[in-house]
Amino acid sequence: MILFLAVVGILGVSASGPIMAATAAPALTIALWRNAFGAVAMGLPVLVTGRAGIAGLTRAELKWSVIAATALALHFACFITAVKLTSVAAATAMVCLQAAWIALLQWVRGRRPHRSIVLGLGIALGGVVVITGFDFGVSRDALIGDVLALAGGALAAVYTLAGARARKSMTTTLYTSICYSICSIILLAMCLVFGQPLINIPAIAWLGIIGVTVVAQILGHTIFNHLLATISPLVVSMMILLEIPGAALLAAVFLGEQLPSGTYLGLTLILAGLAVVVLRQGRSGLKRQAEDAGS
Repeated sequence: MILFLAVVGILGVSASGPIMAATAAPALTIALWRNAFGAVAMGLPVLVTGRAGIAGLTRAELKWSVIAATALALHFACFITAVKLTSVAAATAMVCLQAAWIALLQWVRGRRPHRSIVLGLGIALGGVVVITGFDFGVSRDALIGDVLALAGGALAAVYTLAGARARKSMTTTLYTSICYSICSIILLAMCLVFGQPLINIPAIAWLGIIGVTVVAQILGHTIFNHLLATISPLVVSMMILLEIPGAALLAAVFLGEQLPSGTYLGLTLILAGLAVVVLRQGRSGLKRQAEDAGS
């Protein structure tokens, strides 16, 4: 059963980029409704059974939820725009550099990384250079898409770190419902400021938005959250890395996306570098847990 859920989860997150790239709607509109539908799905159970949690929200919980929601809104704006400008494979790989950004942010905050993490970051950075070098020769839009995807990965790291602070005292359903709701409000404001349509989009685009919400937001990420209760975070992190080749394969099959040969080299380097970072961070995390248990 665990293997089946893992496969469904990997396919779910891998389908995110291809579905959004194929959806004929502006990036901000897709991001708005993806989060709004997710907020409704996660929020209804909270309104029915968890009103006490809402009433008992602390200032710190609200602060970290707002920071996470803001980062998530900007992340989606960057990533969805990126998949419409550059290849799905390149955009997905750049966004998956979230693990590397987390390591860098922890380094800035004074936590000196192990040399193997530095090595992994260097390998992943080499992959970024390779991909952007080839995309520079493809088009200006592709290069802009790469930069936006990189920014999306950094914002995802901020979202993860802020969410971890909020989740110390909040349930998963309470946190996600509040985070998605605030994120939706921010994206609504961005749509109004930039004049993006709210509902005046092709009917087929609604199918894409509903599809990415169910497949990626609810199924994919919810399954990984469930698996965290039964298998180690390290294994789950390694599974999520399979989103990179998964998205590339789905984009090739269903969108007919063809990549320069050098892009595949860049994808491989990013995947290898991130694997080194995740493996080392996983061992460090397990070591800290053991030290905490013994103290």
